[in-house]
Amino acid sequence: MANLSDTIEDFLLRMLQRSNGRVEIRRSELAEIFNCYPSQINYVLSTRFTFERGYIVESRRGGGGYIRIVRVALPGETNRLRQFLEETLGGEISAQAAANLLKRLEEEKIITRREAEIMGVVLKDRLLGATGRDKKRALLLREMLMALIRAGCG
Repeated sequence: MANLSDTIEDFLLRMLQRSNGRVEIRRSELAEIFNCYPSQINYVLSTRFTFERGYIVESRRGGGGYIRIVRVALPGETNRLRQFLEETLGGEISAQAAANLLKRLEEEKIITRREAEIMGVVLKDRLLGATGRDKKRALLLREMLMALIRAGCG
């Protein structure tokens, strides 16, 4: 049985699918639908609808407040994808953010499931040591993805 966070995520994903990747809804409406506190909605938004997973979430609080979720497509062109990787990865990336990015790249058919699995194993904390692991992870991930771009992935 799915937990509440999974149920809320599935509901929002279905709404996004039906509305061509853009949803606007009141936080209080969602909380009422799922009989939960608004903080549960905030948790789902901050953990399941991140930039690395392909979403931009805008929120306005107060009486006329709303949540807007927009699915952002990855750039298809190689040069734009390179620029995207540089901007997204920066100098550091956490294990969770890297996993989210790999999942998104797989969903967008930029990398295969096999490539995502291999990269995910290489980026695990236990393999990167205790010092500077987020920097090492960003460097490794960027280099692996650039190698795939050069090889003509996707």
